[in-house]
Amino acid sequence: MRLEWMNLFVVWLITLGLVFIIPKRKRRIAIVAFLFTQVITWILGLVVVEYGLIAYPVRDLPTINYTSLTFEFLSFTVLCGVVNAYYPHARSKMMKFLYFASFCTILTILEVIIEKYTDLIEYLHWSWYLTWISLFISFMLSRWFCVWFFKGIAKEMEE
Repeated sequence: MRLEWMNLFVVWLITLGLVFIIPKRKRRIAIVAFLFTQVITWILGLVVVEYGLIAYPVRDLPTINYTSLTFEFLSFTVLCGVVNAYYPHARSKMMKFLYFASFCTILTILEVIIEKYTDLIEYLHWSWYLTWISLFISFMLSRWFCVWFFKGIAKEMEE
């Protein structure tokens, strides 16, 4: 049990550290991506847990709800803000795909390791490829939302 809480603490520290790598001129994009991603991951996280696809045996705020506050509400959403802030908008479609795919792959590998060696997450009727797909869709939706939201502010999106 102590290992799980130490892992949660490390994730919180890394996540808070990620906030400081966002360039000042890209903070608005990161904030919009962060807030939008919170909406979709919070809802989808609750659905996945309520349908018994994933369980979080050790979680912060266990009496409030059954999802992982650390992942659904903080770490993934902050990372999504960072990913949108550094998005390679001037690159080819293949590079854009690889950009998202690399983040999804790294996060999926980390989640599979955490699922295997800790009690922070337990796959009940879930698999790693569903994680990868849901992460990719979340990244794409947040990017599309940012592009739509900042449509009249082309300079900010291009910097």
